[in-house]
Amino acid sequence: MWAGRKVSVALPTYNERASIRACIDGFFATGVVDEVVVCNNNAAPGTSEEVAKTGAREVYETRQGYGWSCRKALAEATGDLVVLSEPDGSFEPVDVLKLLSYSFDFDVVLGSRTNSELIWTGANMGWFMKWGNWAVAKYLELLFDTTALTDVGCTMRLLSRDVLRRIEPHFRVGDSWFGPELTLLSIASGARVMEIPLNYRQRVGESSVTGNRWTAFQVGLHMIALITEFRTRRWLRPALLPQPIAPRTRSEHGAPAAAAAAAAAGGGESR
Repeated sequence: MWAGRKVSVALPTYNERASIRACIDGFFATGVVDEVVVCNNNAAPGTSEEVAKTGAREVYETRQGYGWSCRKALAEATGDLVVLSEPDGSFEPVDVLKLLSYSFDFDVVLGSRTNSELIWTGANMGWFMKWGNWAVAKYLELLFDTTALTDVGCTMRLLSRDVLRRIEPHFRVGDSWFGPELTLLSIASGARVMEIPLNYRQRVGESSVTGNRWTAFQVGLHMIALITEFRTRRWLRPALLPQPIAPRTRSEHGAPAAAAAAAAAGGGESR
């Protein structure tokens, strides 16, 4: 729990058998995560056995693709606050606390992997990946005049349940460029969006997407096409997008600093 709100973590998995158990245990060890939902997307043999050794709940998605797996995991999550992440060891479960601390002020908190001080030795964030993600993020930021963005491809993020349920009917992407669609729909919904830097470590095993530079480049092109098409769709056919959330007044929004202090003082139960 975090300030009286249930916290869920959604994890898509395909080739993370060697790391998924430690990841799940790490999220529960934070003391604030109430539920972990793992979506088995035709995962490597032995993955289900590793998940069964934890307190996570496993669901299945047979349509192959990162986006399909994320969508299923998000749909199955029951928390008031839902964190999407990956179980490959590249993200720090403890960073969920960073995301949650911003949830008092923002409906959606995006992660960024491009801060040099938080890129650990061995992480797949060399010059090509770092500046490629940064450039496409800036393209999105420019087209939509939105919050400062530095990483278009970071999976780890937090969404409020209200925003997630509002944008879910508009999901279309089932492939590796689902992340930008999630960001675009969050912005289009009128949600308050913020990006914060997260730790980024070397993953366990090799990614089927970012492990190959040519494949990563192709995914980047799909992301650019998606962002461009979404901008055009927003101009020409706004009825196809989620209706904007009414702006909150300060009194409706509450006092984040006081709430944060109360959550921190109360330990795991109040959080």
